[in-house]
Amino acid sequence: MVKDFRNKLGKRIKELRETKKMSREELAFQINVSGSYIGMIERGENDFKISKIYNISKALEIPLCELFDF
Repeated sequence: MVKDFRNKLGKRIKELRETKKMSREELAFQINVSGSYIGMIERGENDFKISKIYNISKALEIPLCELFDF
């Protein structure tokens, strides 16, 4: 159940990032993590802190709730 949620959230983040024409590295730089960490989030391979999700929403310039629209 948690893994399914992580997978859905990761796919949503990737979709929104690509819509903004932003690379993983650009997003990673904005939230002070590595590009591989963003990849792990997008593939649902990593548990992550809500603060990282909040920072991703700010970097993508979208409301936090939009990340959960899946």
